[in-house]
Amino acid sequence: MKDISREFTLELVRVTEAAALKASRWVGKGDKEAADQAAVDAMRGMLDLINIKGTVVIGEGEKDEAPMLYIGEKVGGGGKDDPVVDIAVDPLDGTELTSQGKPNAVTVLAAGNKDSLTSFPSFYVDKIAVGPKAKGCIDINDTVANNLKMVARSYGRKVTELTAIVLDRPRHDKLIAEIRKVGTRIRLLPAGDVAGAIATAMENSEVDILFGVGGAPEGVLAAAALKCLGGEMQVKMYAKDDEEKKKLLKLGCKEKDFHKVYKTEDLVKGDSIIFSATGVTGGYFLPAVQYKGNMAITHSVVMRAKTRTVRYIKAYHHLDIKTIPSRKEEKEVGI
Repeated sequence: MKDISREFTLELVRVTEAAALKASRWVGKGDKEAADQAAVDAMRGMLDLINIKGTVVIGEGEKDEAPMLYIGEKVGGGGKDDPVVDIAVDPLDGTELTSQGKPNAVTVLAAGNKDSLTSFPSFYVDKIAVGPKAKGCIDINDTVANNLKMVARSYGRKVTELTAIVLDRPRHDKLIAEIRKVGTRIRLLPAGDVAGAIATAMENSEVDILFGVGGAPEGVLAAAALKCLGGEMQVKMYAKDDEEKKKLLKLGCKEKDFHKVYKTEDLVKGDSIIFSATGVTGGYFLPAVQYKGNMAITHSVVMRAKTRTVRYIKAYHHLDIKTIPSRKEEKEVGI
């Protein structure tokens, strides 16, 4: 099977850059739908320029709910000899963060050979994630306290010297209390747990472990990045209430599926995975889009699972000449 990860690495960076540039125009303007739509349109247009036969396996939703980048949508040039590729996207992880001008909003994309990315029927999954030094030390079925003790041991630290990152949601009140009970510090995320999970594996990060329930698509995207970084993620399907669980059971899920643990290798298969992200509002590992006169500056990270190569790309975009294909407007548009 053709190795896509070397050939298309820079092409995927251009996709997340374009989405970040368009979304950044909506920072702090209070319109999360407009910010998300701008990112989706830019990402969709740029994907059309890549010579792949791509299928969106993790995207904006089903076709009747999302006009673009819906699950099952075909993207890319689609030429006869183009490689078949699975695509996972979150055009703007942190729509609310962007609309309110808060940190940690990013544009995210992962790609791999066919059948390399796992899609979940559930909207949410329970997650635990760590960086490479703590790989093999976590167990989502174990207690919070025991997981923290094992991670602390892997780092040669006390549990009171660790920092956990958790989405700031009422559903996590018990989880937060358990973390505080053992004395571990906590960073609460208002949104955007892709960035939070990845932060556990970044050099010089202040975050050691992620806990909690978040979006299933974001879980797979974060797992793609963690695989490239040598970290680890474990997830379990989660239903927020009985009604949602009944819906999932009607879709074909079995009761035992809610107890199954999906590890990194189950979520992202093989070594063809590429992960790309570009900062929108700045945060734990990527600076924000910056505007200086007729110039925009973006900061991206792109990773390959095969070699665990991590590249940081700082790009300068000349706004008076740069355009992006817009599927919505059916023409090239400016930033």
